[in-house]
Amino acid sequence: MPLSPRYRAAPLHSTLGDEFFDRVQPADFPKHILRHRNQRAAATVGLDTLTDEEWIAFFGRFEPLPENFPEPLALRYHGHQFRTYNPDIGDGRGFLFAQLRDAEDGRLLDLATKGSGRTPWSRQGDGRLTLKGGLREILATEMLEALGVETSKSFSLIETGESLYRGDEPSPTRSAVLVRLSHSHIRIGTFQRLAFLDDQAAIAKLVDYCVAQYFPELADAPAESRAADFLARVTARVARLGARYMAAGFVHGVLNSDNINVTGESFDYGPWRFAPRYDPQFTAAYFDDSGLYAFGRQPGALGWNLTRLAETVLPLVGLQRSQAILGEFQPIIQREFQLALLDRFGLAPAAEAEAEAALAKGLLEFLGKTQAGFEQTFFDWRGGLASRERAARSPQAALYDAPEFGPLREALAAHETAPAANLDHAYFRRDTPCTMLIEEVEAIWTPIAAADDWSALDAKLVDIAAMREAYGQGAA
Repeated sequence: MPLSPRYRAAPLHSTLGDEFFDRVQPADFPKHILRHRNQRAAATVGLDTLTDEEWIAFFGRFEPLPENFPEPLALRYHGHQFRTYNPDIGDGRGFLFAQLRDAEDGRLLDLATKGSGRTPWSRQGDGRLTLKGGLREILATEMLEALGVETSKSFSLIETGESLYRGDEPSPTRSAVLVRLSHSHIRIGTFQRLAFLDDQAAIAKLVDYCVAQYFPELADAPAESRAADFLARVTARVARLGARYMAAGFVHGVLNSDNINVTGESFDYGPWRFAPRYDPQFTAAYFDDSGLYAFGRQPGALGWNLTRLAETVLPLVGLQRSQAILGEFQPIIQREFQLALLDRFGLAPAAEAEAEAALAKGLLEFLGKTQAGFEQTFFDWRGGLASRERAARSPQAALYDAPEFGPLREALAAHETAPAANLDHAYFRRDTPCTMLIEEVEAIWTPIAAADDWSALDAKLVDIAAMREAYGQGAA
């Protein structure tokens, strides 16, 4: 079966050695019903020309891709889960299936699974994924991409014909296997496991691998500074991720150290939610009783996880340098948040450095005092004051006449509309934006569960595609 010439296998993770993974076999599912294939993502790795039958063979039965891993790899890692260290985790219902090069920029990308069967790290789990869980991951990744958050791509979802029992879903419920395309599955928890085992040679080996594959600009750095440079790059990437979460109104829900990878790309979505309004206490996970991963606490959670990473490479970096690198996290995330707001509002940077800080302050104060719709506010003022007429048509137009809007209006006036604001796009002729609140997710799932009606999902994906194109995050 010939593949596209853009397909470039790069099964590099196995070069780290058997101590980093376990070779496993996928589950033998009774059915394979293709529910979602991401053609845009497939095109980036030369797999868009597959027939549906070939697609199912690779991503439902997990026949090896040409010149790739002959067997899937369940990755080994530890992690802090809600601040409690757990040495008994790892890929318990997933595995690394293949690695490929991006056809455009050559980046190393992973195809990995969720719900593909039991592994040595499954503990008491069945290694499966509910169909609803797969649907939710599709919606999260598509929406985040449209909002400018670096995220894994939901590559494939195949319903597998089993009945699952879950405490947090009406059961029995339907099963599925998800494949995601992601820029690295090496987690902070991957390093934590090696530190737990006191394997300093393996930590140095993993740093070198990460530099070579994910930070090649550091390849020529002196060996004695490579780990410090690596830690600094990861810190900057994770800070950017946190800033983008906040600008998108997104709550991941489970920011454990095994859910943070070294490239700063968001992945592995469970109880996520988008905040309808600005509320720092808004939580996504029903089991997050203390609000540890609430919306407003996400930057702190990410900084805490980075400190755990710094501990693992401390012998290679040194205390003083580690503290200096971690000290940069807060300034970076503040600056990245300001830049993310410019992107979301479609504004050009102002000549005065204080203008971006004023924009952030004005926005948060306005949202906090008025409880205006989070996404509606960005939509109404895309392009700044050039969009007065659109804002005047908004369902919350009255809030823009209130005195609380004054500081934000002044901050918007200090910025010109960015050339890439794309205000002529049809998306901005609407009165309300595309959103992804929990009620909408449930409204999409209900007809699927009741009558196998996928039309609401199809319509939402079309809506998100229009949003993504309007915001310049990729072609629809």
